[in-house]
Amino acid sequence: MAIDGWLSELAAAAPFADLLAVPDAERRARGYGDTLREICQQPLTWPETAATMDAAADRVRRALAGGGVPRGGGSLVLTGSGSSFFACECAAARLQESLAAIVRAVPAGTILTHASAVLPAAGPYVVVSLARSGDSPESAAVVERLLGRERVAQLLITCNADGALARRFRSSDGVESVVLPEATNDRSLVMTSSFTNLVLAALALAETGDGRRRSGARLAAAARRVLTGRASEIAAASRRAFSNVVYLGSGGRLGAAHEAALKMLESTSGRVVTMSESFLGLRHGPMAAVSKDSLVVAFLSSDPVVRAYEADVLLELGRKSLGRWRVVVGDRIPAELSPGAEDVRIDVADGTSGETPLEDGELTLIDALTGQLLAFFRCLDGGGRPDSPSSGAIRRVVESFAIHAGRP
Repeated sequence: MAIDGWLSELAAAAPFADLLAVPDAERRARGYGDTLREICQQPLTWPETAATMDAAADRVRRALAGGGVPRGGGSLVLTGSGSSFFACECAAARLQESLAAIVRAVPAGTILTHASAVLPAAGPYVVVSLARSGDSPESAAVVERLLGRERVAQLLITCNADGALARRFRSSDGVESVVLPEATNDRSLVMTSSFTNLVLAALALAETGDGRRRSGARLAAAARRVLTGRASEIAAASRRAFSNVVYLGSGGRLGAAHEAALKMLESTSGRVVTMSESFLGLRHGPMAAVSKDSLVVAFLSSDPVVRAYEADVLLELGRKSLGRWRVVVGDRIPAELSPGAEDVRIDVADGTSGETPLEDGELTLIDALTGQLLAFFRCLDGGGRPDSPSSGAIRRVVESFAIHAGRP
């Protein structure tokens, strides 16, 4: 299905009906057209990204082999900036489990300032750079700084075929690159399609061709159900009179919590205070920031042991009357974890008997979609413009800054 047909389907019901009733040009004039389209198109883009990564399998294998990952003893560093770094966090845990290699997520800026402290001290390794535009100063600077190092192979994954990351290094020795489908290169200031597709592309590093396609299709079906069946509840939750929003996740889902918190912060220009934390970390001080009027957004693990710890924390919050409202995202969510009449349960299970639950790495995409919708509708409710919510403090691409010489 083409994106326009999908938008027409969504326009048949709330909360999208009024927003999509006007022509696309008018939506952009009102400041929400790009963001709305880019949020809603995600179920269509994920299978395309899976196919792109399938077609790039040889390049991916060469990069991983250059870093010693398939042979054992190698390691992998995922890097990016801002939302792209949070995409790295979402994928790192799953990749370590699947590749049986040491995998770390490291901000690109930290590689520029503290390379010797965060890059592997011995043995071969591969650095995977994730970027929407590829034009941020530190994106190219990290690649440049690592060129020619004997122990390092590099893989670049970007959404922009015309960006510096894709253009400057396409013929460089020891560097492989993959450009994701054009639709993933968001026009909006905030990252939505680009974020989830970068996560999916990173997860695909450890998948076979069949695995990539199955995962992309299952996630697309789950996202369609969220958009058609739960978006109204998410929109209603965004309008609650919460004092702040607390996002909780474990493992790779903490990366999704970081991203969802950033989306709300960006989309409201900081008017809504946000915090992201692990479930178990919440007890060690941050719980002081959870008030009786907080909105708690919980990304619930599919792993039964992890979920048991998370459930304990949510039940504790209930006993202490902390967090008046909840949005819980997961697969087969127990009713007692979202007991309030105004709580929202984003349960991705489709009711099919014997269906294998989505694993946590995959669920980071549904977490992000939920966070995007919350931030989008909160921005609109406050009179904001989701396509460019900032007064100028931030830009779609970080403005140029000096890159200072560092130690090799």
